[in-house]
Amino acid sequence: MRPTMDSVTRTVRRMVALLGAVVLLSGFGLSVASVAQAAGGTGAITGYQGLCLDDRAASTALFNPIQVYTCNGTSAQQWTVESNSTLEVLGMCLDVSGAGTTDGTLVDLYTCNGTAAQVWQPQSNGALLNPNSGKCLDDTGWGGSGTQVQIWDCAGTANQSWTLPGSGGGSPSGFVVSEAQFDQMFPSRNSFYTYSGLVSALSEYPAFATTGSATVQKQEAAAFLANVDHETGGLVYVSEIDQSGDYCASESYGCPAGTYAYYGRGPLQISWNFNYEAAGQAIGQDLLDNPNLVSSNAAISWETALWYWMTQDGPGTMTAHNAMVTGAGFGQTIRSINGSVECKGGNTAEMQDRVNDYESFTSILGVSPGGNLTC
Repeated sequence: MRPTMDSVTRTVRRMVALLGAVVLLSGFGLSVASVAQAAGGTGAITGYQGLCLDDRAASTALFNPIQVYTCNGTSAQQWTVESNSTLEVLGMCLDVSGAGTTDGTLVDLYTCNGTAAQVWQPQSNGALLNPNSGKCLDDTGWGGSGTQVQIWDCAGTANQSWTLPGSGGGSPSGFVVSEAQFDQMFPSRNSFYTYSGLVSALSEYPAFATTGSATVQKQEAAAFLANVDHETGGLVYVSEIDQSGDYCASESYGCPAGTYAYYGRGPLQISWNFNYEAAGQAIGQDLLDNPNLVSSNAAISWETALWYWMTQDGPGTMTAHNAMVTGAGFGQTIRSINGSVECKGGNTAEMQDRVNDYESFTSILGVSPGGNLTC
């Protein structure tokens, strides 16, 4: 087939981009070596509103539009981060159309050729910088599902923040949920519930959200945070609203902080003197005598929630952690936390609220929720 003038122009511009790549990178104060050190891995690339970077209609045609789309786990959303900082899907590469350098230049699919038009350098704020143009991958006009992406002046905005696969969720902390995603999940959260407090608590339970495949890790994180969302009204409430309950069980150690001191606190609203005693023993804090530590120290508060998640069956038959890593499903986490009230035809509205939160959070993380969602 005879090439069109447009295709010739594209080819020439790509050759110019390739020949000038090192010069262009140096002009932006970046070394070739630093640009090559992108995170490895294969999976979804998620952006604003939890939408996934998507090869429209799973086509491998040249210049096929690359869009943001509802995450669905299909091959059109499985991107590989290559060692040269290119992003590959279905054997083709994410490419700035015609090696363009102006705001609004569309991004599409093209044969992988190693030119600078196909280099995407991850930035600390989640942006993907194309050094050939000096611009960032941009969700056009903060668009919804089906919007083709473009390049635009780097602005550090949410529509230019992307989470790569195999990058610890795009978070320098190594947690599979980035701070930007955490903020998206909990837009109205109480300032007490800090992301840094959560990250600090992770060291107490290193198997949390690190067990199994990348998908399972994200599913567990989403499941934990979905239950947290339900228990705290979106991380709004630090302590139980009704603090008049008698959560002082007959135990040898009693209730030294007072009969009515062991009401729900923290991300999973732990209550009862025996839970404060056991959690305190596990994390090295005297919570039996000082239950208010759970509502005054963010890291301790998160640690108590992780303690319950990782070690307690509650009214269920397994820990919530085991439910997620063995494939038993999200429904079993509900059973472990509040199964006596919400499962087996109990308060199904409350159960469904947890399920809705979980489906929303897995979408933000770019993974499917899996099966067995109810109890």
